[in-house]
Amino acid sequence: MRKGILAGGNYIIDYVKLINGYPEQDMLADIRSETSSNGGGPYNVLKDLAAMRADYPLAAAGLVGKDANGDWILRDCQKAGIDTAQLRQTDRAPTSYTDAMTVISTGRRTFFHQRGANALLGEADFDFSTTTARVFHLGYLMLLDEMDRLLPDGSTPAARVLAKARAAGLITTVDVVSTENPHFQSIAEAALPHTDYLIINEVEAGKIVGMNLKTVPVNVSAVSDAARALLAKGVHKQVVIHFEAGAVVADSEGHVTIQSSLNLPKGFIIGATGAGDAFAAGYLHGIHEGWPIVDCLTLAVCTAASCLTHPTPSEGLRPVADCLRLADEHGFRLS
Repeated sequence: MRKGILAGGNYIIDYVKLINGYPEQDMLADIRSETSSNGGGPYNVLKDLAAMRADYPLAAAGLVGKDANGDWILRDCQKAGIDTAQLRQTDRAPTSYTDAMTVISTGRRTFFHQRGANALLGEADFDFSTTTARVFHLGYLMLLDEMDRLLPDGSTPAARVLAKARAAGLITTVDVVSTENPHFQSIAEAALPHTDYLIINEVEAGKIVGMNLKTVPVNVSAVSDAARALLAKGVHKQVVIHFEAGAVVADSEGHVTIQSSLNLPKGFIIGATGAGDAFAAGYLHGIHEGWPIVDCLTLAVCTAASCLTHPTPSEGLRPVADCLRLADEHGFRLS
């Protein structure tokens, strides 16, 4: 029986800098403190699951440079109990890194990214013949140059990798990054027919279906429509769209489930870097364990909230029971 999660794609060093405010062009902001941490969807998800004390194997697949940062990532994964057999080093590019600027007063962040070795990751770097993992999580589409390359038949290397994972018997889950890309819709749509669970935010969902979902307050009905539209584009089981106020899930049986986020007190949020990945980690844990949608969602909003207690992507995560306890402590926002 398959067991465990194999996460492939972006492996990044995040330099998280807490600043007093985001400056206008040509102006200056103060950096009050800074730390280095894991970054990139697959890396964050695995570190989150390790912190949640998932009792199944965790494995990484990706490319890092033959440099100090690449060595650091390998050591960090191994320290967390993450298998690095498919996390390889290359001398063709440096390890990818991101400067994540987080405003102290709001927790909002802005990213400056060096693509590095992640840009070289391709179809040949994935081997599903030996893994016994149950779930293959791929991210981020739009931030993996070779994997996102449109092929003459309209497919992409990412889509081909997902198809191979499904053929090998793995459940496939996909995440996307919020970025400007003229081929955003085409790249995403190529992957959807090979995706069992799509876990993205409202900005990314809107870009794929051609809707503006970034509204205040969020239009939950419109987000639900987008989730259904994404299912119609080929996602096999569930489309999960998360946003600051909660999340929506549309499933292949025609149901839509809505979950609000936690009602967090003022001062609770220290940083929002990695919160979307923490949500994904919670939901992926539920998928792996075969939980009902409502339970997956409850854990996901709790793991996202737990992430908010620290400026780095994964240091705020706690064991599953402790994350769930946050719901009892704070309750949920009114829907």
